[in-house]
Amino acid sequence: MSASDLGLDPKLLLRLEQMSLVAKRRTRGTMQGKRRSKQLGASLEFADYRMYAPGDDIRRFDWGAYARTGKPFIKQFMDEQELQVNLYIDVTRSMGFPLEEAAGNKLMYARQLAACIGYMALSGYDRVSARLFSDRIVRELPMLRGKGSVHRLFRFLSEAEAESGGDIADAVMKPGAIPRQPGMTWIFSDFLYESGIEEALNYLLAARQEVVVVQVLSEEEMRPALTGDLRLIDSESGTGKEVAVTARVIEAYQAAIRQYTHGLKQFCHERGMTYVLATTDVPVADAVLRSLREHGLLL
Repeated sequence: MSASDLGLDPKLLLRLEQMSLVAKRRTRGTMQGKRRSKQLGASLEFADYRMYAPGDDIRRFDWGAYARTGKPFIKQFMDEQELQVNLYIDVTRSMGFPLEEAAGNKLMYARQLAACIGYMALSGYDRVSARLFSDRIVRELPMLRGKGSVHRLFRFLSEAEAESGGDIADAVMKPGAIPRQPGMTWIFSDFLYESGIEEALNYLLAARQEVVVVQVLSEEEMRPALTGDLRLIDSESGTGKEVAVTARVIEAYQAAIRQYTHGLKQFCHERGMTYVLATTDVPVADAVLRSLREHGLLL
């Protein structure tokens, strides 16, 4: 599975290889990686000296310091660990809006963003897992490591399709649905749920996750070009409602969606989560290289 199957420009991936994800917390992983943790360990970056004690690794004995001072010193090095990156992609029916992928629907856009984050992490020797969710975890991709496994991630994401049902709290808070190890969790969703969002996000925080909330909305949802007497269909429930769409109705709608996105953003900021609004009219390259960098998520 290639980047082109997800609609990604190979030139963008080349740029992503030169970048890395920025984690707010220093990372203590389970395997050797490239990220500095709070612990001392076995990387090549010198940290400090300490006095030799019986049982220490003799290979770290500094004979030069011993010759100068007559005292036995051991070199200490920074412990560099990998970051565990977890990708959650919302596959509820509302994410399939607009209906045609060629028009750039939200699910396609979310898959592309997730692919970019995963590619960057795998290129930087971090580990990546991915989950598709609706009212449950629909599919799960076990932890990957190394750039050579990126084709598995791309295949997994390209096969994601919109599903019926939608309950983010049920999906995330079920046993086995969240990572066991501390890490960085990205959620790509429109977050158009009646309830359960705050509970789900707080649950991830309690699981020692650094949470990045990426709210994916379409241009049509932000600035609808509707007018006249219409029957609007709820993509999740299938129920419809007759609406007379006037300029005043559109104005009230836009005020409501601004209030909703602002409320989600405020909730995230109050709890130390990063919130990013991603609209499908912005090219994926700009969303990743500009918007995510401005939020301090990329280096």
